[in-house]
Amino acid sequence: MNEPVDLQELYTQVLRLSAADEIKTLIYDYAFHLDMNHPQELSELFIEDCEISYAPNFGAVGREAYAKTLEGIGTYFVGTSHHVSNIKVEFIDDATAQVRSIVYAWHRYSRERPDSHVWGQYRDEVVKVDGAWRFKKRVLCNAGSKDFHVKEANPIGRA
Repeated sequence: MNEPVDLQELYTQVLRLSAADEIKTLIYDYAFHLDMNHPQELSELFIEDCEISYAPNFGAVGREAYAKTLEGIGTYFVGTSHHVSNIKVEFIDDATAQVRSIVYAWHRYSRERPDSHVWGQYRDEVVKVDGAWRFKKRVLCNAGSKDFHVKEANPIGRA
């Protein structure tokens, strides 16, 4: 005999699947706008009182401060390529989620120096504001790097 379908539970599951897809798109848009040198579009993916940490003493609090960190990115790099995968979304409530993703990033500098590589994780808190998912907190945790210009790193916390 078939169990009755709980329509409210089914509806909630569909909403969460849709929200998870929107959050994944946010993460992919971040990589795209970073690689295309779109600082304005990139900063708009964050809420006003966001927190970003790429490394100890390298990040920003607030979207305006974050936008300032993006100034000059187009002249510092000739090209970058950020690849994200293994995205895990855990909902706190209907408008808040914790997200973990794996990142590989390649950087070609405009100066004479070798290309760099970074492997790690993004650990994010995202919130839904005015119908759109945005980053509230983004932390890059470094598993390893080669020739990267930032020498300190947030540890990945490997046991």
